[in-house]
Amino acid sequence: MSLKKINTVLAAAFVLFILWFGTEYILSPETTAPGYGLPNWPSGDGGGFLIIKGIRDVVMALVLGILLVTGHRRALGWALLVEALAAYGDMANVLAHDGSVATALGVHCLTATLMVVTGLLIMSETRNVAAAPEPAAAPQPA
Repeated sequence: MSLKKINTVLAAAFVLFILWFGTEYILSPETTAPGYGLPNWPSGDGGGFLIIKGIRDVVMALVLGILLVTGHRRALGWALLVEALAAYGDMANVLAHDGSVATALGVHCLTATLMVVTGLLIMSETRNVAAAPEPAAAPQPA
């Protein structure tokens, strides 16, 4: 299997995973939230912030999906690198609020790191694409 195919499968998996997870946060935040790693359910109207997380995830997945489908591979690599910051932020959030270290590292940090690796693989794939050489000029008669 070529590097491009592997990168495409990895990127598509991220799109589907992030889209599914975001949709779960929008449709049923109370059942999805415990997997985030925080120790307590938000008090009062704080549960609405979980829906915001879901919307963020869905939008991130759509950006990646559009770049993947339209073939903008270099932009896809950059987007994966930048969007990994959201997962690292989720990790930091869980750790800062005395959440599950296992979830912070095993879910959020691992996801972010895999996004970085995939983004870098796609960036290296697109860096190796060379422009077609200019055709040689025909010799001019003297």
